[in-house]
Amino acid sequence: MSGGTVIVTGGAGYIGSHACKALAKAGFLPLTIDNMIHGHEWAVKWGPLVRADVSDSTALDTAFASYRPLAVLHFAAFAYVGESVRQPEKYYRNNVGGTLSLLDAMLRHRCRHIVFSSTCATYGVPTMTPISEEHLQQPINPYGWSKLMVERILRDYEHAHGIRYCALRYFNAAGADPDGEIGEDHTPETHLLPLVIDAALGRRPYVELFGTDYPTADGTAIRDYIHVSDVAEAHVRALAHLLAGHASTCLNVGTGRGQSVREVVEAVQTLTQSVVPTRNAPRRPGDPPTLIADPARAAAVLGWQPRISNLETIVATTAQWHATREERADGASAQLAPIQAPRPGA
Repeated sequence: MSGGTVIVTGGAGYIGSHACKALAKAGFLPLTIDNMIHGHEWAVKWGPLVRADVSDSTALDTAFASYRPLAVLHFAAFAYVGESVRQPEKYYRNNVGGTLSLLDAMLRHRCRHIVFSSTCATYGVPTMTPISEEHLQQPINPYGWSKLMVERILRDYEHAHGIRYCALRYFNAAGADPDGEIGEDHTPETHLLPLVIDAALGRRPYVELFGTDYPTADGTAIRDYIHVSDVAEAHVRALAHLLAGHASTCLNVGTGRGQSVREVVEAVQTLTQSVVPTRNAPRRPGDPPTLIADPARAAAVLGWQPRISNLETIVATTAQWHATREERADGASAQLAPIQAPRPGA
């Protein structure tokens, strides 16, 4: 599979940059469009960068006219759940309004294929596990609603204008590029694994365990952790699916198995040979006990299956990335024992 330019909105961010690397490996030229509010210039390594917001129609017209892309991978969005509750207008204006601007640019330039970064947050609190694509979508926060609104818009744009789409509802993306070229770097950081790694490195005094009384084996919440490189590969497969003329679809991207918060902490301690201090904290409102994907449809439709999403590999690549990032920032070695990341598929 190869050929042509693909616009990647939000390509300077965590998942978008990994998708750019996967696109380049497949023979495409990823053109990143990113407003750089949360993106990083160092993460743009495999194609040009256009510093622009997706709401900037002039910048979009210039990019589409100059590069004539085959398709769009759309990651650009705000993604902090708590912030979306406090500032819903910010999320609807950016995540929904920005997508409308992007879709209208696609129409103007006759670009008819889009892979959309959706989320399991569209399901809300699940009534069954594992969660299939047929599960009721009833988000419990504006972030989830903004993503579900875009899924609805995509269906309407296909009906009215012929734009075909693949919406990927992924679960807990984690890990870092096994080659160490890119990784997670959020401000503020809210994801569990980087916070646990920071505690192992001594950058934070402890990790809060939000809820230790869930009806799970160890009392902490269970999540489906999917390696970010496997998520990126799913986007490339979805792109190939659309370019081959197949039907629009919505698919879960997950492993079909879950790990608890305590299991993640223990895995970090084992791999880094460090003690991770923890502190029990109340449950966060709306956090369900268990979120696990049913990934069968993605396997059937895309021929996609996660390759490196075992917890040991996720933890190892994350830890190695954060150790390397510390060295780049401070010029000194991070305080971690040597880590050998397991081979893909291990």
